[in-house]
Parts: sequence; structure tokens; C-alpha cells
Amino acid sequence: MFNALVVEKNDEGKTSAAVQEISLDRLPEGDVTVAVEYSTVNYKDGLCIGPGGGLVRNYPHVPGIDFAGTVEASDDARYKPGDKVVLTGWRVGEAYWGGYAQKARVKADWLVPLRSGLDTRQAMAVGTAGFTAMLAVMALEDHGIKDGPVLVTGAAGGVGSVATAILANLGHEVAAVTGRPETADYLASLGATQIVPREDINETTKRPLEAETWGGCVDAVGGEMLARVLGQMKYGASVSAVGLAGGAGLPATVIPFLLRGVNLLGIDSVMQPYDNRVRAWERIAKDLPMDKLEAMIQPATLTDLPDLGRGILKGQVKGRVVVDVNS
Repeated sequence: MFNALVVEKNDEGKTSAAVQEISLDRLPEGDVTVAVEYSTVNYKDGLCIGPGGGLVRNYPHVPGIDFAGTVEASDDARYKPGDKVVLTGWRVGEAYWGGYAQKARVKADWLVPLRSGLDTRQAMAVGTAGFTAMLAVMALEDHGIKDGPVLVTGAAGGVGSVATAILANLGHEVAAVTGRPETADYLASLGATQIVPREDINETTKRPLEAETWGGCVDAVGGEMLARVLGQMKYGASVSAVGLAGGAGLPATVIPFLLRGVNLLGIDSVMQPYDNRVRAWERIAKDLPMDKLEAMIQPATLTDLPDLGRGILKGQVKGRVVVDVNS
């Protein structure tokens, strides 16, 4: 028997989440059984825990879109008991039981061996948000980051925090956008050299082109924010778009793309090819300073998750929430 946060839906369609003791035979089918040590709290987790269940495909359900732990049993030759592994994506925690449990059973193809230099707690301090941030930075690099500040929107959140730390560690000047003035010192500690109030971006004129300002951008917000940023990019600069918190719509024109050659790069962390996942985790171990990683961590337990799920949907969570599923 082991503990898990289980989300259930009643006949009236109302959901509830509570820690339950469940048996190993309730886990879904898979090649590898993992003794989970840590998971995280992401925006999607908040949707899965919240009223109505959001992204959940079936009930009862164990949320948690990522986890790190130790292989306990394996039918796949690539993994043996005792191996440290990490999992992000593949609809785990949405369509498939996820990381908010002390045990998980998954397909071997979904796992990545934990890279040298990271332990399981650090891996989940990075988590899906940090993995996505690294994919976004890699995409900017592949297209060439221009001279000038690199903008990070939603900088106090999970993706934004890690993107800020990575870009600063790589030597870029980082302009961090936030709607919470109280996070300015936190963002500066991650390496941001400029703190940009959110209203300074959103309240600019709605002309399709404005002054060329940013040499690149990791956008973790989307919607109106992304539309405004596109018109402020330098010629040939790129925007890695990773978030939908501001909405799925894009109230923009084609002018930034036609007249400035702006590149809009969509980043999907869910079904990345294995080689790209390995490359991203190797870069994380190399280019994300561990001291800054520690500054992002907020510890949590399984019993904290319902409140944290609601909080992240309201924009009240800063940095990276690391869930110790065994405490």
C-alpha cells in the first residue's frame, strides 16, 4: 500500500481531491514501476485538481505531470532497479496517472535517465517548467539570439524563473516581465538585469510595430502579451512561445513577420523525441546554476496540493513548488 493524491468525480460532476492509501494493483499498465520521490506543481496540475477536473480524461485520477524517482521494477532492458529516472510530458497526470503518488507505473519510452550532476529533488525543482524553459532557450539559440536584452514574460512563474536563470547564466542581459512588484528582488537574484512591469508591455500602443527593443523572448503568457511583444522584437529576432495563461488567441497581424522577419517558435514539451529530451536535460545539468535553482524552490507535501492547485491558477505561486511525496 502507498499514498496518492486521488481526484474523484461524483455523479453530479463535482470533483474532490484527497490523499488516499491505495494498492499497487490499481496502477495502470506499463513497463517500469518507479518509487516516486518528488513531483512538482504546474499550471496543468492546477487545472487537473481544480473544480471540474480540467484536463483529466478519466476518474479516479492521480495528477502530477512530472516526477523523479528510482526504478523499482522493469520489464525493459534499458532500466534496472536502482536507476534514477525523470519523466515529463506524455500526458502523464492528465490522461494517465501521474506523479502525485509514492509509486508510478509508466511506459519505458517516456522516461529519461537522470543526468549526472542532478539529484531527484533538483530534477523536480527543474521539472516540466524548467524542461520547457530549456527547450525554449535552445530554440532561440538555434535561430540566433540578437544583440540586446532577452525578454522573459511571466518571469516569476515556473517557466519564467528557470528561463531567466538559464539566460543570465549564459551571459545574456535579461529583462523580466512581472505583474507582481514584490517579486523584483527574487527575479534580480536569478540574474534579471531589468524588471519590466507587466503594464509597460500591455499598455503600449496597439500599432503592429513599435521600437525594436528585444533580441529574443521567452513568452510564458501568450494572448495579448504575446501580440504586443511581437511588435517590439528586433529584426530577425525570435520568440519562443510556451504558455497559454493569457489565452489561446493571438490578436496580432502578420506585419512583424513580414517587415521584421520575426520568428514565432512554438514549444511543446509533451511529446519531445528522446534525443531532444536527453539533450535538454544535459543542458540543464550544465547551464542551470544550482544555487539559483535552490532559490526557486518551495517545498510541499501531498496534503498541500489542493490549496496549491488553486493558488497556481490564481497566479499566486512563485518559482518552483517541489512536492516530497514521501513526507
